[in-house]
Amino acid sequence: MIENNKEILRKANAAITAGDHEGFLSFCTEDTLWTFVGDEILKGKEAVRQYMSKAYLEPPKFEVEDLIGDGDFVTAVGKISMKDEHGKMIHYTYCDVWRFQQGKMAELKAFVIKTG
Repeated sequence: MIENNKEILRKANAAITAGDHEGFLSFCTEDTLWTFVGDEILKGKEAVRQYMSKAYLEPPKFEVEDLIGDGDFVTAVGKISMKDEHGKMIHYTYCDVWRFQQGKMAELKAFVIKTG
């Protein structure tokens, strides 16, 4: 099950980097809950869809350094780069803790830090 969840996350991330928001969302539960620690909380697929349409003006670039699985959880540690509203590339280091439910991504707790 842990390896299945890791593979689901890999496929979802591949969809995002290909600019396929709906493909990504197909891996999420309808009531998915995303918490960006210290920032905002998104409730449900529609809120995530709206967030992605604003935040991912261009597909982000991921570098996943580690995927750690335990039970229904997969933690991804890595780097992400994406353009801001002015077209400037911004770089971040992140730690995403995903909770899976019946083979879908049900909850995200994201720790994101802007770097150099």
